[in-house]
Amino acid sequence: MTTGGLARQPGIVDAHHHLWVRARHPQQWIDPHTMAAIDGDFTPVELAPAARAAGVTQTVVVQSVAVRSETPELLGIAADDPLVAGVVGWVDLTAADVGRRLDRLRRARGGERLVGIRHLVQSEPDPTYLDRPEVRRGVAAVGAAGLAFDLLVRPHQLPAATRLVRDLPQVRFVLDHLGKPSLGRADLGDWRRDLRALAAEPNTTAKLSGLVTEVEGGSWTAADLRPAVEHALDVFGPDRLMFGSDWPVCLLVTSYVRWVAVLGDLLAPLSDDERAAIWQWTASRVYRLPPS
Repeated sequence: MTTGGLARQPGIVDAHHHLWVRARHPQQWIDPHTMAAIDGDFTPVELAPAARAAGVTQTVVVQSVAVRSETPELLGIAADDPLVAGVVGWVDLTAADVGRRLDRLRRARGGERLVGIRHLVQSEPDPTYLDRPEVRRGVAAVGAAGLAFDLLVRPHQLPAATRLVRDLPQVRFVLDHLGKPSLGRADLGDWRRDLRALAAEPNTTAKLSGLVTEVEGGSWTAADLRPAVEHALDVFGPDRLMFGSDWPVCLLVTSYVRWVAVLGDLLAPLSDDERAAIWQWTASRVYRLPPS
């Protein structure tokens, strides 16, 4: 297996991973029977060797639960660990004082590492959640604070995401996991159309992350992922795509190193500069990360 020119890169930025200690922040979505591989705690101690083996020199840790106490804890980790260069945290977007809450986070220890905010929109039962005025007011406050907003949506929510992005051109948006296409088990026509519409908005970028767990049955090959990666390259271009491991969730079906190697193979036809954008520069630019 080749690495798509990976060895020539100065270092990889992993723009999407998680950390959790369940005694402090339970992960209610983890089924101990079907998700045994991630039925445990994941801290910087476990992250460091996995990231190092994959050639990763900086990471962005992303919130995993919608509670106020998680983000200050992640910021504290970033303050202590030079590997963690940025934190995508959580605030209640519907609160009347989103701006003040963001200011408090920035004054907390490690607050300078806050680079974005995310909400678990994929779990919202209301298909028009992103159209709500109070939600849009909160997202606008995130942008006004100079932070990116991560979109965690499923394919049927992409049109609402596009409306939000179009109506808030001053906000930097990052689409997680390419909108979670149903790889290998459904026609991708609607997803292709809706991703293209979202990508037409210049204030969006997207993560090549979380794809391996969207393949039916848990068994996957590079061929299963190729249609999604190639379409993302077509509609966003390398300068608006970034790599994410989705560790430890990826451990359900693969290792950190294997995912990096397979993505390297899929990106092999690109130029050195195009690969460098995906592996490092897009994430550094969009999340305004400190120098490695």
